Amino acid sequence: MTAVQAYSYAAPSFLDGSRLGLSTSGGRALSGPLPRPRFFSGLVTEAAPAAAGLLALSDVAMTRYHQPRPGWTRDPVVTCDGQRLRMESFSACGGVYARLDLAALDGDILDRGTTNVDVNGPLREALARVGGKDPLHLGVGADEMAVTTLDGAVVEKKVPLPPRWLRGFAEVQVIAAGFDLRAELTGPHAVRFLRSLPRAAGATVWVSPAGRDLRVHTDARPGAVCLAGAGRVATLLPLLRFAKALRVYGPPAGSGSTASVWELELPGMRYTLAISPAPSRGFSGEGAVLDHLSTDEAAGDADVLAPLLAFEPAIEVGALADASGLAPSRVRAALTQLGTAGRVGYDLHESAHFHRELPYDRDQVAELNPRLTAARALASSGAVLMTGDRAEVTTPGGVRIVGLAEGSCTCEWWFDHRGSRGPCKHVLAARIVARVAVEANA
Repeated sequence: MTAVQAYSYAAPSFLDGSRLGLSTSGGRALSGPLPRPRFFSGLVTEAAPAAAGLLALSDVAMTRYHQPRPGWTRDPVVTCDGQRLRMESFSACGGVYARLDLAALDGDILDRGTTNVDVNGPLREALARVGGKDPLHLGVGADEMAVTTLDGAVVEKKVPLPPRWLRGFAEVQVIAAGFDLRAELTGPHAVRFLRSLPRAAGATVWVSPAGRDLRVHTDARPGAVCLAGAGRVATLLPLLRFAKALRVYGPPAGSGSTASVWELELPGMRYTLAISPAPSRGFSGEGAVLDHLSTDEAAGDADVLAPLLAFEPAIEVGALADASGLAPSRVRAALTQLGTAGRVGYDLHESAHFHRELPYDRDQVAELNPRLTAARALASSGAVLMTGDRAEVTTPGGVRIVGLAEGSCTCEWWFDHRGSRGPCKHVLAARIVARVAVEANA
């Protein structure tokens, strides 16, 4: 079921000469929930790439790469961590995640936290005209005097948020956390490579390092990173005139995943794109979070860790383990739980999670995972019979045989996907029952 998210802004965001005002909607800060938080006031010292990056971020939010058609745009999510502004968006089709990490700031951090910012048509047009090297004055959130004078000018937006969009935020951070840096190109080589890619949204290629360049292949090669839907990185092209480097991240060789992450280094900022395994395949169906979601232990640990998060620039697993008394492995599982509620993202460049708060809770997200809901129903109904390292799961369609160690199953889902899109409901149900048995005998 699609939820409707209501945004309320004191006024539209604007760009007036050298003044950029980003209006904020409801959000959470260190000081608590706020209807229109203020996070930053000061200079963006690299105005042109920042404007181009924000425009690219907005373009992703407006685009449906698979079967393009008009749709709703969703305002970017902005998190201030005291060192930078992290701006995130997701494509309308749920297959492309974009983030601009803006550190070229010189001003006052007024609070730390997360909110949505208004990006409207006139602002987009103005951002496209920003050039030169003059600094830009940025305000994220209007001051109290401005809000008072803007009474009656409130801007309200009601935007449908499909379940796949919400699940995508959870899945992409789990998937990215398992990736490695596979290649890095300097500016001129990055420009040449990106401009050489096919522009068709459905074109799939594989790329592998070749000296100081990347070589493009039309078929899979050992060690190559898949770019599924090469046209989906077109949002990087307007940023190439600022490019200092391009980094490519992918899964370990032989993992079976074909998602990838493309990170463009710009002056004082980074622009990151995560691309799903196929243009017709959003991140929401990958199932990477399901094993973590299915454990009561991780859910309880997430409740322990949540109060310890404070919008720091990076979440240190060791520090959280010390503060909470939990083992690092349990901290990582709990961070996945927090990610499913929109409270944790992952920065590949820093190899660290970061704290942000989206306006959704863990229970809502669990309800949006039908495989997990079905697995819990099977486990609680007594449909799972454990037989050593295997299990028999009785369903209306017959008995499914589950191999616990390898996560295999005799159902149609497993034969279609072979684990590439997370465990099926029968494997999840068997693992739930197995964990309960281990805990009971402990």
